[in-house]
Amino acid sequence: MIPITVTVGEATLAATLDDTTAGRDFAAMLPLDLTLSDFHGIEKVSDLPRAIDTSDAPASYEPATGDITIYAPWGNLAIFYKPFEASRGLVRLGAFDGPVHALEQDAPFDVRIERAD
Repeated sequence: MIPITVTVGEATLAATLDDTTAGRDFAAMLPLDLTLSDFHGIEKVSDLPRAIDTSDAPASYEPATGDITIYAPWGNLAIFYKPFEASRGLVRLGAFDGPVHALEQDAPFDVRIERAD
């Protein structure tokens, strides 16, 4: 498990990345400054600077509220603030340790993701 923080304006949210190939590869990119935008009223998405290694990930994943994922076909980060159905190509990277209300914004917004340790 890899502890991280996601800073949204004045709020700092704690999260934990999974000890998986994809989770470790994402952690190797940190720190990241990204702009998140809304996608279908259930997730916040952003492009990443490079592809994540998903070679040993399951073919699909059913995200819950607070899950941090990557959608492998597009290579983008997807953070869910509402649950969603199982989706082929969706790979879990980790999850927030508590509520994600700070992410529930209509307009695109900037975040900083970094290791907490």
